[in-house]
Amino acid sequence: MTKLSILDIIHDTTVDGPGFRTSIYAAGCIHECSGCHNPHSWNMANGRSYSVDELLGIIKEDEFSNVTFTGGDPFMQVDGFTELARRIRKETSKKIWCYTGFTYEQILRSNKLVQMLPFIDVLVDGKYIDSLRNTDLQFRGSSNQRIIDMQKSLSGDRVILRRENIFFIEQ
Repeated sequence: MTKLSILDIIHDTTVDGPGFRTSIYAAGCIHECSGCHNPHSWNMANGRSYSVDELLGIIKEDEFSNVTFTGGDPFMQVDGFTELARRIRKETSKKIWCYTGFTYEQILRSNKLVQMLPFIDVLVDGKYIDSLRNTDLQFRGSSNQRIIDMQKSLSGDRVILRRENIFFIEQ
């Protein structure tokens, strides 16, 4: 049974994507971004162990909420989060957003990391860069981070960004 190290689970949040969401905060991050809002998340040992079944049950309890994987970095536990995302897709109609310090291009180059992409709807990619901090940006902290429509990007074989419910191709 796959176990995930989870720092926190926030119900009915509106800051990690549009609408009400259940945010799953993964433990573990190698990016160690300067100015990180959650440096406690860097250490995998700071989390509590949950099975995929336990997390799925919690997600299903929040009947009207979509889901966000954040952290830390969910890609540090890609096998478990892929399994969870696959089950969410199969057993619910919830939309999944995922935050990562990796770029989309880095994920595509990794046979291991790329496995989660088909199961998520939106990827917010890139390290947080304090000098690019912009409080006017919605759902991200620094201007280098992209909000990517994952399914359109995978099927179109190019990055398609999401901005205020409008999708466009990155130039």
